[in-house]
Amino acid sequence: MNIKQITNILIDGGISPDEAKAEIRIMLEHFLGYDLKKEVMGEKLTDEQLEFLKDKADYRVKTGLPVQYITGFAYFMGEKFLVNKDVLIPRDETEILVRESVRLIKENNLQSALEIGAGSGCISCMCAKLSGIQVLGVDISNEALRVAIDNATRLNLFNKAIFRKSDVYSKVYDYEKFDIIISNPPYIPLKEKNNLQKEVQYEPDTALFTKDELGLEFYERIIKDAHKYLLPNGCVAFEIGINQAQYVKEILETNGFANVNIIKDLAGIERVISAQIIV
Repeated sequence: MNIKQITNILIDGGISPDEAKAEIRIMLEHFLGYDLKKEVMGEKLTDEQLEFLKDKADYRVKTGLPVQYITGFAYFMGEKFLVNKDVLIPRDETEILVRESVRLIKENNLQSALEIGAGSGCISCMCAKLSGIQVLGVDISNEALRVAIDNATRLNLFNKAIFRKSDVYSKVYDYEKFDIIISNPPYIPLKEKNNLQKEVQYEPDTALFTKDELGLEFYERIIKDAHKYLLPNGCVAFEIGINQAQYVKEILETNGFANVNIIKDLAGIERVISAQIIV
C-alpha cells in the first residue's frame, strides 16, 4: 500500500483526480504531519500510517463526508478556519464577495460592517482582517456562532470581528447603523435538495435552503429593511446563486439602491452583486 494507491481509492469512489490528490495531501498533513518537505527529503510513511490514511480514505468514500468535516478545518483566503457540520464549508466563490466588500470599504472609506448569516465567520473575519474595520456578524445558530467566535479568536481579531445571535435584523438594534451590509445567505430552493452533490447534503440546511421557488427569500428580507440599518450612501454586497442576478438587481432597485455591480466567477457565472443606497 502506498499514497498513490490510497489516492486511487478516492478516484475510484468518484472524486476527480485533482481533488483526490489535494484531499490526500490535506489528510497527510493534518493527521500525520507529513508535508511536501518531508516527502522531498525522502521520509517514508510507516505501514501503520499508511493503513490509518487508507481508513480515512475509505471513510471519505463510504460516507461522502467532505474532507473538511473529517479534518475539522478548511482553508479560505490563505487562512485556516475551523469548520464542522454546523457551518458551511468556505468556497472559492465566496472570496469574490470578500474582495468586493473590501474594495467598497477601502474606496469609500467605510468604517463599519454588518454580516448577516455569519456561519463559520470566515467572511466577517477576512473583511475585518483585510480592511481593518469592525464587522458585526449575526447568525441564528448558536452552534455556528461558537465556531465563528473560535475562528475570530484564532486570528486575533479581538473587537474587530464580533458576533451575535440574530435572525436577520431581529437583534440588531435600531440605533446601530452600518456603512455596509454583507451576506452570503441561503439561496437554494428546497426543491433542489435531492439534486445536490452528496457532500453538500452534509452541510446545514438552514444555511443552504429557502422555502420559496426562486431562492430569493433572504435577499428580499435583507434588502427590504436595509435602509433602517445603513448610514447615508451605505452599500450592500451579496453572494448570489446561478440565474439570480437579475432578480436580486430588481429587488435592489425597487428598494432604492443604485450603482449595481454584478461580478462573475472564473466559470463565467454571475456570483456577487453589490449596490449603494440612494438617500
